Amino acid sequence: MSDVTRILQSMESGDAKAADELLPLVYGELRKLAASKMANESPNQTLQPTALVHEAWLRLTGNENVKWNGRVHFFGAAAEAMRRILIDNARRKQALRHGGGQQRLDVDDIEVAAPAKEEELLAINDALEEFTKIGKQKAELVKLRYFVGLKVEESAEILGISVPTAVRWWNYSRAWLYQKIQGGKV
Repeated sequence: MSDVTRILQSMESGDAKAADELLPLVYGELRKLAASKMANESPNQTLQPTALVHEAWLRLTGNENVKWNGRVHFFGAAAEAMRRILIDNARRKQALRHGGGQQRLDVDDIEVAAPAKEEELLAINDALEEFTKIGKQKAELVKLRYFVGLKVEESAEILGISVPTAVRWWNYSRAWLYQKIQGGKV
Protein backbone atom coordinates (compact mmCIF):
# COMPACT_ATOMS: atom_id res chain seq x y z
CA MET A 1 0.00 0.00 0.00
CA SER A 2 1.43 3.37 -0.98
CA ASP A 3 1.79 6.22 1.49
CA VAL A 4 -0.82 8.18 -0.45
CA THR A 5 -3.36 5.36 -0.14
CA ARG A 6 -2.62 4.94 3.57
CA ILE A 7 -3.08 8.67 4.23
CA LEU A 8 -6.27 8.77 2.16
CA GLN A 9 -7.67 5.95 4.30
CA SER A 10 -6.67 7.87 7.44
CA MET A 11 -8.49 10.94 6.13
CA GLU A 12 -11.57 8.83 5.48
CA SER A 13 -11.53 7.50 9.02
CA GLY A 14 -11.52 11.05 10.38
CA ASP A 15 -7.84 11.77 11.02
CA ALA A 16 -7.68 15.57 10.79
CA LYS A 17 -3.88 15.60 10.47
CA ALA A 18 -3.86 13.24 7.49
CA ALA A 19 -4.54 16.05 4.98
CA ASP A 20 -1.45 17.84 6.28
CA GLU A 21 0.58 14.69 5.57
CA LEU A 22 -0.96 14.19 2.13
CA LEU A 23 -0.18 17.60 0.65
CA PRO A 24 3.63 17.28 0.75
CA LEU A 25 3.40 13.81 -0.83
CA VAL A 26 1.24 14.81 -3.78
CA TYR A 27 2.01 18.51 -4.20
CA GLY A 28 5.12 18.03 -6.30
CA GLU A 29 3.40 15.62 -8.65
CA LEU A 30 0.29 17.80 -8.95
CA ARG A 31 2.47 20.88 -9.54
CA LYS A 32 4.41 19.07 -12.27
CA LEU A 33 1.20 17.98 -13.95
CA ALA A 34 -0.31 21.46 -13.75
CA ALA A 35 2.85 23.04 -15.16
CA SER A 36 2.81 20.56 -18.02
CA LYS A 37 -0.80 21.40 -18.83
CA MET A 38 -0.29 25.13 -18.48
CA ALA A 39 2.62 25.00 -20.93
CA ASN A 40 0.04 24.16 -23.63
CA GLU A 41 -2.19 27.09 -22.76
CA SER A 42 -2.11 30.44 -24.55
CA PRO A 43 0.74 32.76 -23.52
CA ASN A 44 -1.65 35.37 -22.12
CA GLN A 45 -3.06 32.83 -19.66
CA THR A 46 -3.67 34.44 -16.27
CA LEU A 47 -4.01 31.15 -14.41
CA GLN A 48 -0.66 29.85 -13.17
CA PRO A 49 0.23 26.20 -12.40
CA THR A 50 0.55 26.91 -8.69
CA ALA A 51 -2.89 28.52 -8.62
CA LEU A 52 -4.32 25.57 -10.57
CA VAL A 53 -2.89 23.10 -8.03
CA HIS A 54 -4.10 25.15 -5.07
CA GLU A 55 -7.60 25.51 -6.48
CA ALA A 56 -7.74 21.79 -7.28
CA TRP A 57 -6.48 20.99 -3.76
CA LEU A 58 -9.21 23.13 -2.22
CA ARG A 59 -11.83 21.37 -4.30
CA LEU A 60 -10.44 17.95 -3.42
CA THR A 61 -10.12 18.46 0.31
CA GLY A 62 -12.84 21.05 0.91
CA ASN A 63 -15.57 18.45 1.28
CA GLU A 64 -15.18 16.40 4.46
CA ASN A 65 -17.61 13.75 3.20
CA VAL A 66 -15.37 12.60 0.33
CA LYS A 67 -14.34 8.97 0.46
CA TRP A 68 -11.18 8.09 -1.44
CA ASN A 69 -10.72 4.63 -2.88
CA GLY A 70 -6.96 4.91 -3.04
CA ARG A 71 -4.35 6.70 -5.10
CA VAL A 72 -6.08 6.08 -8.46
CA HIS A 73 -9.32 7.63 -7.27
CA PHE A 74 -7.52 10.63 -5.79
CA PHE A 75 -5.50 11.42 -8.92
CA GLY A 76 -8.55 10.84 -11.11
CA ALA A 77 -10.42 13.36 -8.98
CA ALA A 78 -7.46 15.74 -9.24
CA ALA A 79 -7.54 15.44 -13.04
CA GLU A 80 -11.26 16.15 -13.04
CA ALA A 81 -10.84 19.13 -10.70
CA MET A 82 -8.11 20.62 -12.90
CA ARG A 83 -10.22 20.06 -16.00
CA ARG A 84 -13.21 21.80 -14.45
CA ILE A 85 -11.07 24.74 -13.31
CA LEU A 86 -9.62 25.17 -16.81
CA ILE A 87 -13.10 24.91 -18.36
CA ASP A 88 -14.56 27.44 -15.91
CA ASN A 89 -11.67 29.79 -16.67
CA ALA A 90 -12.19 29.39 -20.43
CA ARG A 91 -15.94 30.01 -20.09
CA ARG A 92 -15.31 33.13 -18.03
CA LYS A 93 -12.90 34.48 -20.64
CA GLN A 94 -15.25 33.62 -23.48
CA ALA A 95 -18.14 35.36 -21.72
CA LEU A 96 -16.01 38.47 -21.39
CA ARG A 97 -14.96 38.19 -25.02
CA HIS A 98 -18.58 37.93 -26.15
CA GLY A 99 -19.90 41.08 -24.56
CA GLY A 100 -19.47 40.64 -20.82
CA GLY A 101 -19.50 44.31 -19.82
CA GLN A 102 -17.77 45.54 -22.97
CA GLN A 103 -18.79 48.26 -25.37
CA ARG A 104 -20.13 47.51 -28.84
CA LEU A 105 -17.80 48.02 -31.76
CA ASP A 106 -18.54 48.32 -35.45
CA VAL A 107 -17.83 44.97 -37.11
CA ASP A 108 -16.13 46.72 -40.04
CA ASP A 109 -13.47 48.04 -37.65
CA ILE A 110 -12.51 44.61 -36.31
CA GLU A 111 -10.10 42.13 -37.88
CA VAL A 112 -11.04 38.48 -37.65
CA ALA A 113 -8.70 36.52 -35.39
CA ALA A 114 -7.93 32.81 -35.32
CA PRO A 115 -10.02 30.71 -32.91
CA ALA A 116 -8.88 31.21 -29.34
CA LYS A 117 -7.56 28.38 -27.15
CA GLU A 118 -10.58 28.80 -24.90
CA GLU A 119 -12.96 27.96 -27.76
CA GLU A 120 -10.95 24.84 -28.55
CA LEU A 121 -10.96 23.84 -24.88
CA LEU A 122 -14.73 24.27 -24.63
CA ALA A 123 -15.31 22.25 -27.82
CA ILE A 124 -13.15 19.44 -26.44
CA ASN A 125 -14.98 19.57 -23.12
CA ASP A 126 -18.40 19.35 -24.78
CA ALA A 127 -17.30 16.40 -26.93
CA LEU A 128 -15.70 14.74 -23.90
CA GLU A 129 -18.92 14.96 -21.90
CA GLU A 130 -20.71 13.10 -24.69
CA PHE A 131 -17.82 10.62 -25.01
CA THR A 132 -18.11 9.82 -21.28
CA LYS A 133 -21.51 8.25 -22.00
CA ILE A 134 -19.85 5.85 -24.44
CA GLY A 135 -16.71 4.96 -22.51
CA LYS A 136 -16.19 6.28 -19.00
CA GLN A 137 -12.69 4.82 -18.54
CA LYS A 138 -11.59 6.02 -21.97
CA ALA A 139 -12.86 9.50 -21.06
CA GLU A 140 -10.84 9.33 -17.82
CA LEU A 141 -7.77 8.53 -19.91
CA VAL A 142 -8.42 11.61 -22.06
CA LYS A 143 -8.76 13.77 -18.96
CA LEU A 144 -5.50 12.49 -17.55
CA ARG A 145 -3.65 12.91 -20.86
CA TYR A 146 -5.16 16.14 -22.19
CA PHE A 147 -6.18 18.13 -19.13
CA VAL A 148 -3.51 17.01 -16.67
CA GLY A 149 -0.70 16.29 -19.12
CA LEU A 150 0.22 12.80 -17.98
CA LYS A 151 2.14 10.45 -20.26
CA VAL A 152 0.48 7.27 -21.52
CA GLU A 153 2.47 5.16 -19.05
CA GLU A 154 1.49 7.33 -16.09
CA SER A 155 -2.16 7.36 -17.13
CA ALA A 156 -2.19 3.58 -17.56
CA GLU A 157 -0.78 3.13 -14.06
CA ILE A 158 -3.39 5.40 -12.51
CA LEU A 159 -6.23 3.69 -14.38
CA GLY A 160 -4.87 0.22 -13.64
CA ILE A 161 -4.62 -0.82 -17.31
CA SER A 162 -1.73 -1.97 -19.47
CA VAL A 163 0.24 0.51 -21.54
CA PRO A 164 -0.80 -1.12 -24.86
CA THR A 165 -4.45 -0.86 -23.80
CA ALA A 166 -3.93 2.80 -22.88
CA VAL A 167 -2.35 3.44 -26.29
CA ARG A 168 -5.30 1.80 -28.08
CA TRP A 169 -7.82 3.71 -25.98
CA TRP A 170 -5.94 6.97 -26.52
CA ASN A 171 -5.88 6.49 -30.31
CA TYR A 172 -9.57 5.56 -30.40
CA SER A 173 -10.54 8.45 -28.10
CA ARG A 174 -8.60 11.03 -30.11
CA ALA A 175 -10.18 9.84 -33.36
CA TRP A 176 -13.69 9.85 -31.86
CA LEU A 177 -13.26 13.31 -30.34
CA TYR A 178 -11.75 14.69 -33.55
CA GLN A 179 -14.72 13.43 -35.56
CA LYS A 180 -17.16 14.88 -33.03
CA ILE A 181 -15.47 18.28 -32.91
CA GLN A 182 -15.27 18.48 -36.71
CA GLY A 183 -19.02 17.94 -36.82
CA GLY A 184 -18.91 14.51 -38.37
CA LYS A 185 -21.03 11.56 -37.40
CA VAL A 186 -19.30 9.15 -35.08
